[in-house]
Parts: sequence; C-alpha cells; structure tokens
Amino acid sequence: MPEGQTLTLWRAFVPRWAYLPLSGEGAARFGGRWNPVGEPTIYAARELSTAWAEYNQGFVQHPALIAQLELSDARLVDLTAPAVLAAHGMDSTIHACEWRDAMDRGSVPDTHRLRERLISEGADGVIYPSFMSPGGTCVALWRWNGPGAPRLAVIDPDHRLPRTPASWL
Repeated sequence: MPEGQTLTLWRAFVPRWAYLPLSGEGAARFGGRWNPVGEPTIYAARELSTAWAEYNQGFVQHPALIAQLELSDARLVDLTAPAVLAAHGMDSTIHACEWRDAMDRGSVPDTHRLRERLISEGADGVIYPSFMSPGGTCVALWRWNGPGAPRLAVIDPDHRLPRTPASWL
C-alpha cells in the first residue's frame, strides 16, 4: 500500500464489543490465522460480503456488528500476488495452512512464522485471500494507531457506536 493511500476495510465482530471496534483483543485472546495468542490483531476484509462470510465461517448466521474502517499509511504485504509470495520463499499453499490444528497441537503454524519474518522486515500486516469468500480479500493488521504505526479509524459519522460497555448491561 503506497504511503499516503487510504484503504477502505470492513470488519464484522461480536456486537458486545461495539465500544471497542479497534481493539484486536478478541484475536489476542484466541489466536488466529495470522497471530499467536497474546498478540492483538485486527482482521478485516476489503469487501463487505467477505467480512460477513469470514465472521460466520460458513456456519450459523450469528448477530454481528459491521463497521467500515479506513486504514492509512500501512505497509501491507500483498500475499495474493504469486511474485510476492515467491519473494518471501512461499507459494499459495500458505493460504491452506492448518493453523488452528497446529496451534491445538502446540506447534507454531507456518502463517505465524511468516508473520514474525514480515514484522522483522517492517510490515504492518498482510493482504490475503479469503478462505470463506472465494475472490474476496482480507487484511490482518498487526500494528495500528501507535507511534510510527499506520492510522486505523472506524467510520462512525453520527457517533452511533457506544463508548462504554454500559450499553450491554
């Protein structure tokens, strides 16, 4: 993503956390395709339909809050491009990584190994193909809204998102 460019993203998440749309703590709590347990990560999609498909994972249609996000000045590695994968010693099989099974066995998934390498090279996150929405693309963001980090904002022009968890009491 070129410097100064803004990318529109969509994020579907559990409504209970509407007051923290940019926390990444859910991913930190359970781990994910592109993050180990304990590492906050924002998972979003470049298309609204992809965000919905990824959230539900093809199962029961759970209630969700869907937010539009704007990401600016991020150094994203586009893992949908075969040449980019090859430059990092990878091929498209990385997208079929059985990361959940590896974590359950106490092993480090290949996606987590690649994540560490990309972070050491200065990447803020990755663009990768959606598993649940063929043709769709997702973003996993490891750094945002800190010193020297990309800017991530939720689009809420009418201030409808709650600011505290009190809305769920």
